[in-house]
Amino acid sequence: MSTQLEQIKFDKQGLISAIVQDVRTREVLTLAYMNAESLQKTLKTRETWFWSRSRSELWHKGATSGNTQRVIEIRRDCDSDALVILVEPAGPACHTGARSCFYRDIGGKEIDLSRINQSSDLGAVLDELYELIESRQRDMPAGAYTTYLFEKGLDKILKKVGEEASETIIAAKNQDNEAVVKESSDLLYHLVVLLVERGITLTQVRDELIGRRNKRNE
Repeated sequence: MSTQLEQIKFDKQGLISAIVQDVRTREVLTLAYMNAESLQKTLKTRETWFWSRSRSELWHKGATSGNTQRVIEIRRDCDSDALVILVEPAGPACHTGARSCFYRDIGGKEIDLSRINQSSDLGAVLDELYELIESRQRDMPAGAYTTYLFEKGLDKILKKVGEEASETIIAAKNQDNEAVVKESSDLLYHLVVLLVERGITLTQVRDELIGRRNKRNE
């Protein structure tokens, strides 16, 4: 850890700017400052710690609100005098309750973050799908297909995963790319239903894939 800190160039006040981004959407959540101690705590706990210039003290993001930020990766710029912190946020980043501190345009008008931050990134789309299916499991709205699957239980969900996998294989065998895209989408949907039913998160799947990638690179 000390070797990592030796490469960082803190300013005359012993601080370095830290840009915090959502690891999935790359949305900028906040700009804060770190000193050597808060950076050490961030590296050790894998949650963000900053230095408050107004209060002259360390602060652990989410310590009182619960809106913590799980650190996935920390990057430094080419001069080693600025950091980018990629996180999984567990709630709003801003003390106002906004998802990002950057929720106003330069004239002061509030921006509809829910509209402009709809990501076409596959990971973000899967996250939204997972959250939607979780809400279906929780609320069980009448007439919804997802509600029907949860009511029928695990065996029905497994049967649908198998059916969609078979249909994807058939479409590929027939060299029908349009059908492959449609069947793959159906397969992904039912697979996410299965994950939610079993209480498995997308983060767990992602971590498994990262672990396998790291082993291949060893």
